[in-house]
Amino acid sequence: MILVVDFGGQYNQLIARRVRDLNVYCEVVPYQKALAKAKEINPKGIIFTGGPNSVYEENAPKIEKEIFELGIPVLGLCYGMQLMAASLGAEVKKSDQREFGKTNFTREESSLFKNIAENSTVWMSHIDKVESLPQGFEKIGYTDNCPIAAMQNKEKNLYALQFHPEVNHSEYGKEMLKNFVFEICKQEADWTMKNYAQTAIKEIQEKVQDGKVLLALSGGVDSSVVAKLISKAIGKNLTCIFVDHGLMRKNEGDEVEAAFKDSGMNFIRVDAEKRFLEKLENVTDPERKRKIIGEEFIRVFEEEAKKIKSVDYLAQGTIYPDIIESGLGDSAVIKSHHNVGGLPDYVDFKEIIEPLRMLFKDEVRQLGRELGLADYLVDRQPFPGPGLAIRVMGEITKEKLDILRDADYIFREEIAKAGIDKDINQYFAVLTNNRTVGVMGDFRTYDYTLGLRAVKTTDFMTADWARIPYEVLDKASTRIVNEVDHINRIVYDITSKPPATIEWE
Repeated sequence: MILVVDFGGQYNQLIARRVRDLNVYCEVVPYQKALAKAKEINPKGIIFTGGPNSVYEENAPKIEKEIFELGIPVLGLCYGMQLMAASLGAEVKKSDQREFGKTNFTREESSLFKNIAENSTVWMSHIDKVESLPQGFEKIGYTDNCPIAAMQNKEKNLYALQFHPEVNHSEYGKEMLKNFVFEICKQEADWTMKNYAQTAIKEIQEKVQDGKVLLALSGGVDSSVVAKLISKAIGKNLTCIFVDHGLMRKNEGDEVEAAFKDSGMNFIRVDAEKRFLEKLENVTDPERKRKIIGEEFIRVFEEEAKKIKSVDYLAQGTIYPDIIESGLGDSAVIKSHHNVGGLPDYVDFKEIIEPLRMLFKDEVRQLGRELGLADYLVDRQPFPGPGLAIRVMGEITKEKLDILRDADYIFREEIAKAGIDKDINQYFAVLTNNRTVGVMGDFRTYDYTLGLRAVKTTDFMTADWARIPYEVLDKASTRIVNEVDHINRIVYDITSKPPATIEWE
């Protein structure tokens, strides 16, 4: 595997995606744990991410010099290059001229640049630069404003780039990462979902043995894949519990039940709408919503487990973006996912099983197909665990949820009618807490503003807003204001991720 060492860079998960796209397994680990992890697993290679700090600052992230003496190839990117240089005795200082955005890069001879043009466009984002080379290093690339934009120590297999090869703006960035992984690290391309499925099933069998597993089944892609995976591993010892918390989309509770009730798995549907709405009464902060929902989920599962008796394990559909966004090392917590950062301190199960926790969304879909899961489940629209609680802004009420359900249904229906549902990775409506003045007939209205959101993405870590044809937006908007009470204004979100997240809360 390849180890990606996180120094707080905004592209750390993107580096991991690029490596996995090569059919090579990798993990992201915080810099504080990197040396211990490297010694434990002896990876084929190590990649240092970028980061927002300057290496010469007192509290800047550092790493033990020993990591460069393990005999494992290391590639430093941006801050990672500066850290490598400073750790090995070279000078790093503030640049006279900052570089942000596309820059022309000239390469020199290196295995890192095999089959890459001498001149290419790369993506720079730095205010510091490596002023001198560490002992044993040579320069292998430069830009107009950065004399040492790439360096290497061939003898020790240490390489560094001042730019970001992981972003699409770097013309040959993917090829550079590919050369590092295969030419320098000598890694094999053996990371496939077929292999992952076989390994995961075996691990679940060894862990659970004759024990019983309770699965938190939402009916979404992640939990559906987990259900199929664990069912293949332990059969009837799996019980799937679907908690209908009253925060689902229109008709969704019935659809989930129809999909799993006769699947051969033990399936239980729990009506908990009243219970969840009471817990969420007067709560407006999205982080509190997530944590309340997370804890209440666990409490419901515990109660159901006691009815079944002798349940040892709780299974969840946690995926890698959930882990990363909920805080990895010193990285900022973007939002607490109800199944990660929202878990209570005490959980009344022997252990929690999360077989997808190291997978990105597209990998989960691949795994689902490998397991023979039906296409309509594998391709299901993503839906957050907290449900509509984070798509109703402000206080949550049954009335507001019903308004949103009807509006969201119309929007999704018009997307499907237009035949563009396969081209958009996620689309939904958000009921804002803002009321605006409108006019319907000869009467003044003062009702809610509804936000529409649609994005295109491969991994849900970054996303671009979808360019839905105006006529489709017009049809959806007209239908919503005419068919759904208490909405008199529609807005369309044209913000990408970053700077926004896909969900509004």
